[in-house]
Order: sequence, then structure tokens, then C-alpha cells
Amino acid sequence: MPNVRGLIAAAGVAATALLVVAAAMVTTADAATPVTVQAEAFAAQSGAQVETTVDTGGGQDVAYLADGDWLRYDGVDLGAAGALSVAARVASAGTGGTGTVELRTGSLTGPVLAQFTVAPTGGWQAWVTLTATAATHPTGPQTVFAVMRNTTGGRDFVNINWFSFTAGAAASPSPSGSAAAGWVDVDPAKWNAQLADFRAMPMDPAPANAVRVPEFNASCTYSHSKKDDPIVFPGLPGASHMHSFIGNHGTDAYTTLDSLLANAGTSCAPAPDLSAYWVPTLYEHGVAVEPKAVVVYYGSRLTDPAGTVPFPQGFRMIAGDARLQQPTPAGSVNQFYCAGPGGEIGRSTDGNWPLCAPGATLMFQLVFQDCWDGTHLDSPDHKSHVAYAYTGACGGAFPVAIPSVSFLLAYPTSGTADGFTLASGMASSFHGDAFFAWDNAAQGHRVKNCIVQRAKCNTAGQF
Repeated sequence: MPNVRGLIAAAGVAATALLVVAAAMVTTADAATPVTVQAEAFAAQSGAQVETTVDTGGGQDVAYLADGDWLRYDGVDLGAAGALSVAARVASAGTGGTGTVELRTGSLTGPVLAQFTVAPTGGWQAWVTLTATAATHPTGPQTVFAVMRNTTGGRDFVNINWFSFTAGAAASPSPSGSAAAGWVDVDPAKWNAQLADFRAMPMDPAPANAVRVPEFNASCTYSHSKKDDPIVFPGLPGASHMHSFIGNHGTDAYTTLDSLLANAGTSCAPAPDLSAYWVPTLYEHGVAVEPKAVVVYYGSRLTDPAGTVPFPQGFRMIAGDARLQQPTPAGSVNQFYCAGPGGEIGRSTDGNWPLCAPGATLMFQLVFQDCWDGTHLDSPDHKSHVAYAYTGACGGAFPVAIPSVSFLLAYPTSGTADGFTLASGMASSFHGDAFFAWDNAAQGHRVKNCIVQRAKCNTAGQF
């Protein structure tokens, strides 16, 4: 483990995450009265195409939007103070992967009003309605920008037909209220008690020589493999592709928070972390290659991490997209890489995988979302309750700062010209799941001592 940790430190891997953005509005909103705005009614744009839609009501939509495209809407009346419910009618063929539609006020880099995660819907004219709620927002007429962000760069990922917004709505980011399928509410009593205990914890002052990096970690090894996924396919053993599980030894299709807390066996240190983590299994020439070491980092990418709070017990989320099947040539974001002496010395024949020098290690770093809606432990796509802090702060529909989690995996292979495969397909389909089950006190002290006061801590939570 020390050698691997040394490699990890030497690699200096930067956490890169992606995003997306889009939605639109114009005209005046009366309290609790929905107002629908056609997406093509923009005052200015970059990258927009307008086409005829077959969606209900006909008309036109704004088509084939990609990372960096934007739409501007002037004179959007956001009404008086209070919650603002925003909806976006979107479609995606999935060729550009999963992206995010983000509404910002004032400028392209202004405060986030609302954010939508866009997953493939089945086609460019297969329409679905996404919703989000802003608990606070600017009032009166505003300039609103819809900005697109996507991890696949310039690839088209979304069509937009319309946006609607309702001033004075009850704050809830779920499509049809918390009872909608797939949305899991946080228990307010338990969460408020956990928060109260966290805020009452004394902070252990960091020593003068502490490294001022907000971070602690769980140091893990591979646990077991199953074709199970208790987040995506709960209660359905064998329904998934093969996963390599890390952490709690009891993780399977029937895993719940209670079962995680009841099973003290884990492949991670510290022992109070009974969480389950998993990734698609890596294969070389048809033989599984399990990670020789995994470090699960808990840190912060925020400009000011002081407001970060712990994960509620039972919190779930997914990063990456198992359905994304596209080439990953050298220089691609979010790809496998080589760390250590000699580094990368070539590519596989198909160009999608690195070849590592004999002294180097095949690695992958996966970065999770770090802003939360504050209401749900999970969502239908396991992403819509969280978002990435692209501007260095959390806000809008995702106001709660949670630790920025990343998996750093080291595999005991250098690779060959034949490359590898994942249980989920191509290298681009790499993804990870996290089901959190920390002891509240152990996690709370680490968040307060290490993240809130910007001090690098070790696996034991010590400076």
C-alpha cells in the first residue's frame, strides 16, 4: 500500500468534472401560476439550431446543443422572493453522453438558478420533462442564460423544447413531489439531529505545519465481485454487469443502509466507514483484473469549504455513464492513465487504452458531484439530487456543500497492445457508485477537522 500511495501522490492527479446547462424563460410569472417559454424565443445564442418538433403541441425546438453552447433570455420576471419551480422539456439520443442544463442569472458565469441532468431519453424527439426548485433567487425581471456543459466536449447531447417556471411554488426538486418513483427523501428528524451533532462538535486545531489541503480518505482494497447493483437494480441479483466491490463485504443486490451498518466487515480503513463503493470490472484478455489499491478521497473543490457538511447516512450517488461508448484517444478527459517511473509508453492498437512502462501503474480517478439539493438521499437517475460545483460554490437548486469524493484506483497491470475491456464496455463507460454508511461521529469529526478548516488528514483522520 505505501508504494501505491506514493505513486498516487506523485501523480498529482487533478479532479476534473463536467457539467452541463440549459433552460429558458421569459415574460412574467404570477405566484403559483406556471408560465411556459419556448426555447427558440432567445434574445441571443451561441451554437443553437432551430428545427420543427413532433412533441405535443408541435412548434419548434432548439436542437443539437453541445458543451459550451448557450441561450440568452431577457426580461425574465422571476417574481417575488420565495421558492421558484423550474421545468425543462428535453430530449437526447444519447450520442453525446450525459450532460447538464444549467440556468444562470446575469451572465454566463452568474449565479446558478437551476440545474438539470440530461441523460439519454431514447431519441432526439423522445421528450421528457425535468424539474428543479430554487429555494432563493433574484427577484423581478432578470437576464437568464442557459449554458451547456458536457464531459464529452463538443458532442451534441440535448434538444430543448420549452421551459416553464412557477414563482411561489413549494420547494421540491422531484418531478412529481417526493413520492415520485426513484426519489428517496432524507428523514428530516434524523438529518437535523446529525447536523446539530456536527455543528456542536469542537474543532481540533490543525498544527502549524499542517498541509492546508481540505482532505481525508478511506484506504481500501478490493472486496468481492457480483453482477449486482443495489442502487440501480435493488433486489435484483444478477441484473447488472459485473462489478468490483470495495468496502463493505456484505454488499449485494439486497443491500440497504441497515444491512451496511449491521455488517462490520469492510476492506477499507478506517473501520467506522462501512460504506459500499463499486466500479465495473476491468478485463485483460478476458480475465478480470481487480484493483490492487483504492483510495477514496473526501475533499473539497470549493473556493471556501467552510460550509461543507457530512453525508447523511444512506446517501447514494453515481458518477460517470455506463452507456457512454466512444473512443478515448490520448488526451481525452476522464480516461485511464499511467503513474510512476516511465509513465505511458504507448497506446493499445485501438488507441483507447494506455500502455504503461514496466515500473508504472495503470490508474483511474473518478470524481463525484459535490453539491446536494438538501432534500433527497437518491433520485431516479441517481444524479439529479446532486451537481458539480463548477463555479467554486454551491447554490441554486443544489445549495448544500458535501465532501467532494473521488475514487483513485490502481490496477496491477501495464497493459498490452490488445488493450482492455470493461464489464460495461469501452473505457469511456467507466463509472462508480457510492452508498454511504459512515459512523456519524467519525465522519463528522473528519469533515470538521480536515475539510472545514482546510487541513490534510490521513486515513485515521489525523493531521
